[in-house]
Amino acid sequence: MAMDAAEIEQLIKDGIPGARVTIEDLRGDGDHYAAHVIAAAFKGKTRVQQHQMVYQALRGRMGDALHALALQTAVPDDA
Repeated sequence: MAMDAAEIEQLIKDGIPGARVTIEDLRGDGDHYAAHVIAAAFKGKTRVQQHQMVYQALRGRMGDALHALALQTAVPDDA
């Protein structure tokens, strides 16, 4: 079962409080998304650790309900 962009955004925001999240459905099929996540919680973390935080926020849906996620993470300029 596919996920919609709003559900992905909410899961990430719930898992990483204060995150700014932008989701784009790449194919219009509900299975292939791009996500840009900006969060102060990423400060001091490696890119791999940042991505792991996002995957953890998705609560095991990656590879199941969510087939593909092109992920970009960043720390806000003011953090």
